[in-house]
Amino acid sequence: MTVKVPVEDLRVGMFIHLDLGWMSHPFPLSSFKISSQEQIDTLRGLGLSQVRWDAARSDELQTLHEPVAADPIAASEPPTALISAETPGQRQAKALASQEATQRLSEKQFGEACRELKHINDLALSTPAAARDACQQLTRALLDKMLVGDAELCLRLLGEPNGDRATAHAMNVSVLSLLLAKHLGWPEHELLDLGTGALLHDIGKLNLPDRLRQAQDNFTPAEQAAYRDHVAQGIVLGRRMGLTAGSLLVLAQHHEMVDGSGFPAGCTQERMTQAARIVAIVNHYDKLCNPAVLGKALTPHEALSRMFAQSRSRFDINLLNAFIRMMGVYPPGSVVQLSDERFALVMTVNAERPLKPTVLVHDPRASRQDHLHLNLEAASELGIRRNLRPEQLPLKTAEFLAPRQRLNYFFGTDVNTPLAA
Repeated sequence: MTVKVPVEDLRVGMFIHLDLGWMSHPFPLSSFKISSQEQIDTLRGLGLSQVRWDAARSDELQTLHEPVAADPIAASEPPTALISAETPGQRQAKALASQEATQRLSEKQFGEACRELKHINDLALSTPAAARDACQQLTRALLDKMLVGDAELCLRLLGEPNGDRATAHAMNVSVLSLLLAKHLGWPEHELLDLGTGALLHDIGKLNLPDRLRQAQDNFTPAEQAAYRDHVAQGIVLGRRMGLTAGSLLVLAQHHEMVDGSGFPAGCTQERMTQAARIVAIVNHYDKLCNPAVLGKALTPHEALSRMFAQSRSRFDINLLNAFIRMMGVYPPGSVVQLSDERFALVMTVNAERPLKPTVLVHDPRASRQDHLHLNLEAASELGIRRNLRPEQLPLKTAEFLAPRQRLNYFFGTDVNTPLAA
């Protein structure tokens, strides 16, 4: 449990949480124990009025100058009398504003992380040790965001990506891999190796011409061999960077398959690390949803269905089942029709309750500005009737929902979502 305290009351020994993007402050982690007056001065220079304080993880302190509310919700919400005076429409608008603010924060953090990963790739060939340090710090930042805090995490669909597709792919693979491993209860040091390896799994492609960086069905044998050589090139570069053995094995085995049909070594499950088996699953899923040729893209529902129905012998079946459970039957980005016949776009899924996602609903009766977000967990009378391809939507619905051509995922705090009528 955390409470909010003014930055003026910060003292050495307090364990605090910064609710900022990890690139928005100079500290290695967003949650830490204050160890010096210099850190306090830096915190006060960030422009924040309050930070969250975790008393249980802090050193014993004298009473703060101003009393701190024991209940963080009570400290941050208006009095009950004011709440009761709000109309349903006002509560709806407030909840929608909270949802949209969380969405913007997730998109901002995804963009910050992608820019940092692009910088890491730029460093890798010239200063590999610096690239390693920066990548491990980025992984720690991702983990810190995932592992700290009381709120539940959800998987969130982002807006259309801006910038480098390869960087977005690596970030997607890293986010989904780390969420799955966290869901499975992995210890933090193993998550660090997994995350670093996932971020850098395609680092060997830096030496390839652009036309060979995405596998194509019409590759000549020579082009196919050059493409597959990115794994060996990645191992060489990873060793120069001084990556751990666990991270290196992710680079070496992310194209291996448990039935021995992968490359470059034709490893079977017994020879693959669990981290590499996770990345192999997530890497394949993301390429089905975000192929080089957009016309070949599968919906998230189709991608999971194909992987289970046609390819499950190629993956660790226990990890594949866990991945499908985490993503839900209708992962973020799925276009669906609800049981009341309205169409919707799945926006977020909570891994603990994957069958009850939050959806953006198109209601022909509502104005174009009314974005109706529906939390299916709170709408027991409603469910999802079927999955659709975007081209099956009526024209006005497709314009409103704007299904993503490319899917990007990030994690964020699960927030209360307004119930659309």
